Amino acid sequence: MPRLKPSYPYYLAGRAVAANTDLEVRDKYTGKRATRVAMANARTVEKAIAAAVAARPAMADFPPDARRDVLLHCVGEFEARREELAHALCIEAGKPIGDARGEVTRLIDTFRIAAGEATRIDGEVVELRISERTRGYRGMTRRVPVGVCSFITPFNFPLNLVAHKVAPAIAAGCPFVLKPAGKTPVGALIIGEVLAGTALPKGAFSILPCSNEDATALVEDDRIALLSFTGGPIGWELKSRAGRKKVVLELGGNAACIVDADPGRDMDEVVERLVSGAYYQSGQSCIAVQRILAHADVYPVLRRKLRAAVAKLPMGDPRDAATFIGPMIDEDAARRVEDWIAAARKAGAKKLAGGPRKGNMLPAWLLEGVPRDAELYRNEAFGPVALMEPFDDFDAALAAVNDSEYGLQAGVFTGRLDHAMRAWDRLEVGGVVVGDIPSFRVDNMPYGGVKGSGLGREGVRYAIADMTEQRLLVIREA
Repeated sequence: MPRLKPSYPYYLAGRAVAANTDLEVRDKYTGKRATRVAMANARTVEKAIAAAVAARPAMADFPPDARRDVLLHCVGEFEARREELAHALCIEAGKPIGDARGEVTRLIDTFRIAAGEATRIDGEVVELRISERTRGYRGMTRRVPVGVCSFITPFNFPLNLVAHKVAPAIAAGCPFVLKPAGKTPVGALIIGEVLAGTALPKGAFSILPCSNEDATALVEDDRIALLSFTGGPIGWELKSRAGRKKVVLELGGNAACIVDADPGRDMDEVVERLVSGAYYQSGQSCIAVQRILAHADVYPVLRRKLRAAVAKLPMGDPRDAATFIGPMIDEDAARRVEDWIAAARKAGAKKLAGGPRKGNMLPAWLLEGVPRDAELYRNEAFGPVALMEPFDDFDAALAAVNDSEYGLQAGVFTGRLDHAMRAWDRLEVGGVVVGDIPSFRVDNMPYGGVKGSGLGREGVRYAIADMTEQRLLVIREA
């Protein structure tokens, strides 16, 4: 197995700086120190923003084919370093090795998609001759980089969530400063190492692990044109402090999945997909299956099969290819989920599967009868737990899905086209996935939520749209 280096520098204005080794990164399974990382302070963040501002003209002038070539160079480097990246994820995030390798594939996909989009940022011809007054005028638009971007990413997808901000920024021609999660900074710093070997203009990027306090300027500095934040509800506070800049927020959810009377799939396949969506990387995903609503006609068989499948999920060392449930990010996170489960059971919920917590290792839990006012029902669990409830009427199930402060994605297993279309019409979410779980995502599709789940859309093409703006040209003919 590849090992982490003893220490990693941060990247200031495109240059590796081994300023210190102040940030200790722990192996999430053993709890032992895995490596040390350089930690930036507020002054360093200010230098990074100033460098990005200075690099703005050069990045705007950096030709689209050159941006494409930078991104393709990264694709090649990531391909060559697949196992290094996967094992870094396995160690710093506690992600089971199979899942970690899958995330590396998505990192590569995201950069490859961005490379393709870099030379397709087109404009349009605008017909201005709408009345006698405007005859003789022609209009055209093109998209230009919005300017300096700041990015703040969470711990749960240390490669792919970074990629969804960094790759579109390069494709769009925007310099950026990235703050990766302090618990999982290594993947982002490896990406920085790769970027440092490209032809990007001087100062075009900085990747700086730092405290939330020292990152204040990434939110408040008026020289920054766009802030993209993925994380928890604190994103709304950041938006209130961001001033005039564009803000894109992805703030999580408590995703629901409906299983109709006619699911349109074999029940064993439905169970396999629900288990994958609910317990993948210990449920630490914004679109993990948290609420399962099953029609009364299929509820008993789904309950029996799901209960048996969840009880058999292997938990252990994420380095072991057989492991499905690895550690949560830390003991506090596991204890919080454990407390929410205990409170739900005290309020009348019934355990179908589950077991005791050991440190940050929490087995897969499945419950039914969770009251709708319980935290475990209302909020984002972000852990290995799913809830079951029956329904008799499809419209009532849709209403139950919407009975949430969140609205990121929802899944619907149904063999009825009218039910699929009704779900698309009525569900208050950013995306409806029919025939599969809400956890399904492809890196070129629009992704984001409504209500408490945030605003704006990720997905390479859609992020590039946010990172560029239309510039109009009007020509009056002689």
